[in-house]
Amino acid sequence: MTSSPRSRRVSQRVGAIAESATLKVDAKAKALKAEGRPVIGFGAGEPDFATPDYIVEAAVEAAREPKNHRYTPAGGLPELKKAIVEKTARDSGLVVEPAQVLVTNGGKQAIYEAFAAMLDPGDEVIVPAPYWTTYPESIQLAGGVPVEVLADETQDYKVTVEQLEAARTERTKVLLFVSPSNPTGAVYTADEIRAIGAWVEANGLWVLTDEIYEHLVYDDIETGSLPVLCPELADYTVVVNGVAKTYAMTGWRVGWVIGPKDIVKAATNLQSHATSNVANVSQRAAVAALEGDLTAVDEMGVAFDRRRKTIVSMLNEIEGVYCPTPGGAFYAYPSVKGLLGKEYDGRLITTSAELAEYILDAAEVAIVPGEAFGSPGYLRLSYALGDDDIVEGITRLQKLFA
Repeated sequence: MTSSPRSRRVSQRVGAIAESATLKVDAKAKALKAEGRPVIGFGAGEPDFATPDYIVEAAVEAAREPKNHRYTPAGGLPELKKAIVEKTARDSGLVVEPAQVLVTNGGKQAIYEAFAAMLDPGDEVIVPAPYWTTYPESIQLAGGVPVEVLADETQDYKVTVEQLEAARTERTKVLLFVSPSNPTGAVYTADEIRAIGAWVEANGLWVLTDEIYEHLVYDDIETGSLPVLCPELADYTVVVNGVAKTYAMTGWRVGWVIGPKDIVKAATNLQSHATSNVANVSQRAAVAALEGDLTAVDEMGVAFDRRRKTIVSMLNEIEGVYCPTPGGAFYAYPSVKGLLGKEYDGRLITTSAELAEYILDAAEVAIVPGEAFGSPGYLRLSYALGDDDIVEGITRLQKLFA
């Protein structure tokens, strides 16, 4: 007996998508706060700073302009594409043309559309783990197959060429490369990037590199953009980026894809049917952000660096926790294996997911477990929140596990 069309309610493709674990934890923390509970949320990767005033003023002015009330090119305002080209040359040294740029509704759309333009069904993408939750979902939505390669704390969460080679098959098409990393804060050195780039070139692969945290690198680590350090890969590399993390503009939803013209054209065609242009007011605000100086960005970086040192030091005071010092972004990714397999308040905790639930219930601290990032046994804590909240939140953990 055949099933009724009505019995197949949600498509298998979309039904297989997992909810964003980071947004889920953040939503739960906010809901508990709304109930009056003193929850401290380390879940969302969202700067606690306000968007700089000069960017907001540019948006206000743009909202008054009737031309911004209309459709504009699906691939982005010419003024913003020009600003992205100039900003990219200034900040990373990568020289591109406006035709190589697609403006998207945030970094997530950039990632999905890039993979959709690059992958055919069955194409494999090597995904270093721990990974941000959206990467595997975007790959699978695009018809690709994510192949995870795990790097743990003993190697500072950075994969080696040997690990990449072991994961490569005849179906491998793309390497996903992220530095600085979400969720670990790992930063690859220039030499490590060149070694990986040489492996990519030797095997004729493509690269998708996410540079959203490019301005958040600490301790004077010598690093750089992969297509700049490995110019032989420039025609086979897609770069995704955006204003969200650098300029505290997560809610403005402006990202972009930079890549070979044929890939960008294909992704633009997709976007023309999916969403059309990004909101013009947001695009005008992004122009102001990219054309402005980096004073506000540098000030935020100083604050993140201070918070980084505080959270790592305090986490490492907890017996059973080991937290490497992240080189970039604004995440700490401690191993909590030493806390597992024990009873707390009569509850046997065997996984980091169970541990995160217990911490929320017992200490009212919201944290994302490592299961969400492909590496059980860890927790991800964003330190993009106020200094006082960081100290209070980690103090609660210290007391809980004393």
